[in-house]
Amino acid sequence: MESFDPNKPLFQCTLGELHAMLADLKMNQLLEPTPEKTGKHYVFGIQGIANLFRCSVVTAQRIKSSGEIDDAISQIGGIIVVDADYALDLLRISKKYRNSPFAKPKK
Repeated sequence: MESFDPNKPLFQCTLGELHAMLADLKMNQLLEPTPEKTGKHYVFGIQGIANLFRCSVVTAQRIKSSGEIDDAISQIGGIIVVDADYALDLLRISKKYRNSPFAKPKK
């Protein structure tokens, strides 16, 4: 590729120069490795549990108190952190909530 003058104003570039710069930029982005996602999704507090299961706060408190998702919950004092994917998996295999709409497998 040609070397481009970075101090040249954009309005002075020809269409060919602009096209070459954009193509070079696109190739650089394609060649850079993308960081892998950890796949972890966390929700916080009773309101986060309610949003995760699409239920009321009272029902979310009932689910938390039942012990069905205890393995997915980390709590220190009043701070509640829930591994969302693990909580959904635990609730799917739970016998008590087997027929609930949020326990259906994702498609």
